[in-house]
Amino acid sequence: MTTTDVELEVFLTSLETMPLAALRVEWRTRWGPPPALRSSRLLRHLIAWRLQSAAYGDLTWDDRRRLKSASLPTLHDHQPDDLRRAVKVAERVVGLFRTGHFARLNATPYRAVHLS
Repeated sequence: MTTTDVELEVFLTSLETMPLAALRVEWRTRWGPPPALRSSRLLRHLIAWRLQSAAYGDLTWDDRRRLKSASLPTLHDHQPDDLRRAVKVAERVVGLFRTGHFARLNATPYRAVHLS
């Protein structure tokens, strides 16, 4: 390992204990305005990804294409009954929102949002 590798490893380890505000400051000093994220875990992963890809190289275009195609859902992954059930649930939820009915979750009333 070179000194650059050791320094990067030490910094990546220090990211694990940084709060969200410190992660945003770190992003701002390196790349400008930070993304509007409220997840310190996600921002931590983004910083680590950027630093490691700069140091060791990014994914090739072909690798990115394969990852993207592998992550896309396809209809053959689901059984027809599962799809019908999901459509019925979605229709019911949309119907509740459109009519403005009240829903109950854990005995706490929530007013449905009107979609216009």
